[in-house]
Amino acid sequence: MTWLVFSYSLPSKAQSSPRVALWRRLRRLGAISPTGGIHLLPAREECLEAFQWLAQEVEQAKGQALVMHVAQFEGLSDAEIIERFRRVRAEDYAELEAQAQELEQGLRARLNPEERARLQEGLNRIERRHADIARVDFFDAPEGNAVASRLARIAQALSPREASAIEVSAAPLTNYRDRRWVTRPRPHVDRLACIWLIRRFIDPSAMVRYSLSPEPDEVAFDMPQGEFQHRGNLCTFEVMVTAFGLDDPALRPMEEIVHEIDLRDGRYVRPETAGVDAILKGWLLARLSDAELEAHGVALFEGLHAALSRSAKHPSPRKRG
Repeated sequence: MTWLVFSYSLPSKAQSSPRVALWRRLRRLGAISPTGGIHLLPAREECLEAFQWLAQEVEQAKGQALVMHVAQFEGLSDAEIIERFRRVRAEDYAELEAQAQELEQGLRARLNPEERARLQEGLNRIERRHADIARVDFFDAPEGNAVASRLARIAQALSPREASAIEVSAAPLTNYRDRRWVTRPRPHVDRLACIWLIRRFIDPSAMVRYSLSPEPDEVAFDMPQGEFQHRGNLCTFEVMVTAFGLDDPALRPMEEIVHEIDLRDGRYVRPETAGVDAILKGWLLARLSDAELEAHGVALFEGLHAALSRSAKHPSPRKRG
């Protein structure tokens, strides 16, 4: 296995603030320091870029920095290094576990609006911290599963999903391959997510037409009288995930992001939502064509799926449909 090594030195007379800032940045990046003076990350593209930016900051502070690729350390095996990464993440997760446990103790059958809001705020704060840790949990420390499960239980208790009361008919995948799909022009978040879902899980070569009038042989979605459309408090993307029984772990957080941007009911709070929303609004302001919106949207949701797949630490709580 290949590792990235970051080593730096600052002038002896340098102020303490750059040293403290660098230490905090290295910690947030998830780097470990097996011996004094060097910091390690796995040899991934995003880790290399992060170390390169740090090296530039060190040089701007009149210091020296070195980034190296190392294939092997004398007296330290890859398995031992990986275990050190996991131990550090386990400590981070243990801190969150204690906070989540304390939060869970405040749950009871009847909560007034102020109590619910206070607990929800605490849950959101822990979830954001959990997402930060999961992003740098390069080797999947098992303690992350326990924290994620507890947070899911708290979220369920604070905001039980009404989706379970909404009936969505099952849709066999084989019945929807080699079909032509149709939706309204000027696709936005829900329709773009559905198009990505169709191409990713149902039919990679699916044709999508934009029109206000479906033809008899077309599968209409996110439009009046469409086969797939909003049901109750579910957006069309959520309905399609449920109908096709898709249990990919990254789809659940994607549903929450799409739901919040589309319905804006405050049901879900995820750190990615604001960024995705801003990008989508920018495309509309730029007056991209339907074809351009589709191409950009598919790329956006494919990237989002890849990122969320990496940070998914527990299996989907249920298979839908």
